[in-house]
Order: sequence, then structure tokens, then C-alpha cells
Amino acid sequence: MAGDESTDQNGMEFELLAASLRADASDAVAFLEALATKLSGALPQRTQVERAGGLFSRVHHVRRIAVRLGEWEYALVAEPGGALEASRTHAVRGITLKSEPLSLDQWIEALSTDLTELARTSLQDQTALRRLLS
Repeated sequence: MAGDESTDQNGMEFELLAASLRADASDAVAFLEALATKLSGALPQRTQVERAGGLFSRVHHVRRIAVRLGEWEYALVAEPGGALEASRTHAVRGITLKSEPLSLDQWIEALSTDLTELARTSLQDQTALRRLLS
């Protein structure tokens, strides 16, 4: 059945994406840097990366990553001491309806699911998802 094959392929893409995002999570600085590179490279119009440090600073670590997928924004913020704060916000026409903190695993799962769903509806986003996985 063609529908079952498509469902299997989408499920596999989701699992690959989630595994890819988790692979670097043991070191927060390296994880944020790798994730910022992957997301901004694959989804430049949907990803915003903020870096720490001033104009003359030698170090410009990623401080915040935000990915906007329709009405949802996924944010990952580096807290002092190396902790990561993950959240998902639902906003319609600039009005925040719901904001929820997530664990890093929940954030990765939700972002991966929404990216996979988005790729189902848009050829451009499907191409971006493939770039993210490579």
C-alpha cells in the first residue's frame, strides 16, 4: 500500500531527525553551535540565532536559537552555567496564546515532529529537512 509506505518513510525521517539532533546534546556549547549551524543552513528563513559576546569579544557562542514553524516557535536558550532552557510558544498574529517549558528531549521530539509534518506539505521544506539530516 502506498499510504503505508509514505507513513513508514515519514516515521523514519522523524526518527533520523530526532537522533541527529540528540547526537550532539552531551556538550551544551557544542550542541547549540551544531544545532544553530544545521537549522540556519537548512531553514534560514525560519531560524534565528543569537550569539553572546560584544562587538569586540573573541567568543561568540550561541546564546539562543529560535525556529518558527507556522504558529509555533521553538526556542533553546543557553543559561549561565551551561544549562539549556527549552520552550515552545504558540502565537497567532503576534499574540502569544501559550508558552510552555519543555525538557530538551521533549523539545527535540516536538520540533522533529513538526518539521517532518511541515516537510509533508511543502517541497521546499522537504528539501530543507533532507539538508538537515545530511
